[in-house]
This record gives sequence, C-alpha cells and structure tokens, in this order.
Amino acid sequence: MKQKIKKETIIRTIVLVVAIMNSILAIAGKDTLPLYESDIAQFVSLAAFIVSSLWAWWKNNSFTQAAIESDDVLETIRAREENSGAE
Repeated sequence: MKQKIKKETIIRTIVLVVAIMNSILAIAGKDTLPLYESDIAQFVSLAAFIVSSLWAWWKNNSFTQAAIESDDVLETIRAREENSGAE
C-alpha cells in the first residue's frame, strides 16, 4: 500500500525553503521584508533561517516510500511498548 508524504513534512520543507531564499536575498543585498529597515529584516531573516533549519533538522522528514513505511513500523513498535508497559 503506497502512502502519502505527511502534511507536516511538506510544511516544514516549505518553511525551510522560504527561509533559505530569504537569507540568500539578504546576503545579496535585496529587500527581504520591505516593511522593515534593512538591519531588522536581515536579523528576522537570519532568525527564521536558524529556527526553521533546527526545526527541519530535529523532525523526521520522510520523503521516500521506504522511509514513510519505516515511520509506520516505528509507530507500531512504540504503541506496543506503551501498551505492554501499561499492563
């Protein structure tokens, strides 16, 4: 049975790509957040980049079918462990 990529994985990936693009624009001297002064925009961009990078790194992002299936196996094992510990 083929499974789909989780929406959380897609959202984290999009946030990371946007943060990377924003950082590239800041480094290139382009306006990233035109509503703020350039120093504040660069700081916000850097902070977003760091937070999204750490978030994406910390979370398990499964893109391949094998990885998605492995996540399901892991969840099953964890559920069994929780149920056996409750008895």
